[in-house]
Amino acid sequence: MTDWDDRFASGDYPREPEPSAVLRSYVAAIPDGRALDVAAGTGRNAIALAEAGYAVDALDASREGLSIVRERAAERGVADRIETIQADASTYGFPPEAYELITMSFFHALDRFADLTEALAPGGYLFVEGHLRSTDATPSGPGNDRYRFAANELLRAGLGLTVLYYDETTEERPDDRRRATARLLARRSSGGRQTYPPRPDEGDPLAEGGRRDDRTAERTDG
Repeated sequence: MTDWDDRFASGDYPREPEPSAVLRSYVAAIPDGRALDVAAGTGRNAIALAEAGYAVDALDASREGLSIVRERAAERGVADRIETIQADASTYGFPPEAYELITMSFFHALDRFADLTEALAPGGYLFVEGHLRSTDATPSGPGNDRYRFAANELLRAGLGLTVLYYDETTEERPDDRRRATARLLARRSSGGRQTYPPRPDEGDPLAEGGRRDDRTAERTDG
C-alpha cells in the first residue's frame, strides 16, 4: 500500500498538480458557496476552488498532504477560504446537504456515491474523475485494474443525478505518461425540463488562473 505521507514529503507526487480543465471550465456556472475536495492530496482542486471564491473543505487522510495544501493556500492568499480535514474518505461521515460543489479526482470510491450525493445541497454539483481500464498502455496511474473504472462504470454511478458532462478519453502527457481517464459532472436535480449550462471555452479567464468578477472573498494519480 502506498504511504502517501512519505510520497508527499519526498516530492515524488506533484506539489502543484493541475485541476481538471473540464472542472475549471464549468466553475463559472456552478453556484457560489461551500465546496468539498475529497482526497485532496496536495490541493489539486481545493486551491483552484478557493481562488475562484469558494469556502473549501479539503479532506485527506495524509497529514503531509494537508500541510502542503495549507502552505499553498497561504502562498496564493486564500488560506482563509480553506479548512483542512484529516480523515479517511472511504469511511468519513459526510454532512448532509452541505455543499454546492463536491470534487473527487483520482480516488476510487464508487461505494461512496450515495453518501456524496446526500452531501450535496439541492441543485449542488458533483465532479469526479479517475483512471480507466484500457487495452492500450497507460503508464500513468495504478498498476492494476482494481482502482480503475471499467467502460461507462462512472457514468452508470452518476445516473441518479442529472449528468451534464461525461467523457472517457486518453491524454498524452509529458515523458510518455499517457493516461486514460473518465470524467463526470452531474447535478443533484430532477425533472424532465432543466437548465443546462454551456461549457465555456477552456481559454476563458478562469481556466488561465483568473477569478470570476461576481465572486466574493486520488487518489491514485501519478
